[in-house]
Amino acid sequence: QVQLVESGGGSVQAGESLRLSCAASEFTRRMGWFRQTPGKEREAVAAIYSHSGSTYYADSVKGRFSISQDKSKPMVYLQMSSLEPEDTAMYYCAAGVVAYIGSWSQTMSYPYWGQGTQVTVSS
Repeated sequence: QVQLVESGGGSVQAGESLRLSCAASEFTRRMGWFRQTPGKEREAVAAIYSHSGSTYYADSVKGRFSISQDKSKPMVYLQMSSLEPEDTAMYYCAAGVVAYIGSWSQTMSYPYWGQGTQVTVSS
């Protein structure tokens, strides 16, 4: 089973930046970042397909967030800039073993999940 460990979360003020990291136990075909606020559904934030390098972003974070991966080891990052209070959530790293089926934004496309890292943005 693929194991994922997120890190980098914390408390910042609006307008500041933060970088999240996700260390995986092995390379996978695609990895994504999701976030969830208490009482709300988990939403897709960004994803990257390892072989092609293709990236995807939610409209709410385009231009502010950037997802990237390390080619030498199974790690993925989420650089978050111009953070807003609305970005406050628990952020989860997810991994999928195939990339030819399922949308990048669907939770069902990712069989493996990390425990999450909290991001809090104050105004």
